[in-house]
Amino acid sequence: MTLFQQVLIAIVQGITEFLPISSSGHLILIPYLTDLPDQGPLIDVAVHIGSLLAIIIYFRKDVMGLARGGFATVGIGSDPEQRKLFLWVLAGTVPAVAAGLFLKMGGYMEGFRTTDLVAINLIIFGLLLGAADYWGKQTKSYEDLTLRDAILVGIAQAMALIPGTSRSGATMTAARALGYSRFEAARFSFLLAIPAVAGAGLLAAFDLAELSAQMQIDALVTGVFTFVAALLTMVFLMNFLRKASMLVFVVYRVLLGCALLAIF
Repeated sequence: MTLFQQVLIAIVQGITEFLPISSSGHLILIPYLTDLPDQGPLIDVAVHIGSLLAIIIYFRKDVMGLARGGFATVGIGSDPEQRKLFLWVLAGTVPAVAAGLFLKMGGYMEGFRTTDLVAINLIIFGLLLGAADYWGKQTKSYEDLTLRDAILVGIAQAMALIPGTSRSGATMTAARALGYSRFEAARFSFLLAIPAVAGAGLLAAFDLAELSAQMQIDALVTGVFTFVAALLTMVFLMNFLRKASMLVFVVYRVLLGCALLAIF
């Protein structure tokens, strides 16, 4: 990979991972819209790890709270509230883990890397995001999380394994439909991403270990660039959601989806 390709992928991933417009869908589009070769799913996972580090840094206080909850779960310390939230986040992760293992072991992931699928999902899930954001109440916060809500948002996260859906978009759609405010929906979405993305990274680590040294360096460099772009994007998005709706993202998704169907 050239430095240009690494930087391009990092910027695309860093911006689109946290905006509800599908990072995997945009990564798939790069080779279709440029002369660059397909970077492949393993590079996609590497840049997701860069995004994961950005989440941990930005939400470090929440992450520390979940860590206390994890320790409390195994009998180290006592923090009932954080223990509950920790267990709910784990419960919300189960659907994505199960779906991810099924798709990986069945060898279905490569079949998803098509522009038609990306376009259709951009439109359908964009409209669902718009509906949930328009009609959803804004009465709940992350601390109001229940087991039922965690599982429902987790199922939405599992659906986002199909490119074009958007992990952040699907989880924010579910959270907004359940009555969480825009800011809190995004907050839970990103915290829920931590175990899911970490799990995907762990699975990919075995495959990355078999790659050439140059490809491993490509993955590392691209991941670092992604971390920087993702952290800046997250700061923008969390401030944006305090005072604006999701409409701009809905319009973008629908227009891009229609354009892809027309072009390809």
